Amino acid sequence: MALRCNHYDLAFEAYLRSTRRPYVAVDEAKRAVLSDRTLKSLDFIVYSDRGRNLLVDVKGRKFPSGANGAGVRWENWATSDDLSSLRKWEEVFGPDFRAALVFAYEITSPRYESQHGDLWAFRRKAYAFYAVWADDYCELMRSRSPSWETVSLPLQEFARVRQPISDVL
Repeated sequence: MALRCNHYDLAFEAYLRSTRRPYVAVDEAKRAVLSDRTLKSLDFIVYSDRGRNLLVDVKGRKFPSGANGAGVRWENWATSDDLSSLRKWEEVFGPDFRAALVFAYEITSPRYESQHGDLWAFRRKAYAFYAVWADDYCELMRSRSPSWETVSLPLQEFARVRQPISDVL
């Protein structure tokens, strides 16, 4: 199952339940072993009516980010391991599945809610969920921190490739 202490995962799962979308929450307690390497676990396997099914890694972020919410930034970083594991899961599951990062933004101020078309209320907080296909992310990503092995997308590219989750389910 997904991490039960992570409010972003919990909010996304509640959203999936509300849409009556079939899904499996993956147990993240242990890394999977696949032949010669270990893989970071997925968060969810989600069945879609719009084509291929989704292999989802949820990335929780606050919106806006920055000190005291100053500066409206769309944090979209992930680790290199997140992306390489997602791409490997895509190979394992085969052509009926597509890997995606789902950025779960907790909207920290009502004044920013209008910037998000689809909002989800969960435990007195507002969330917006955006999907980015892992292959698109990998094609456009830039190194963010070599020491932490994190990557991110330039904001213009992120704006171009992100989709409200309702558009991909």
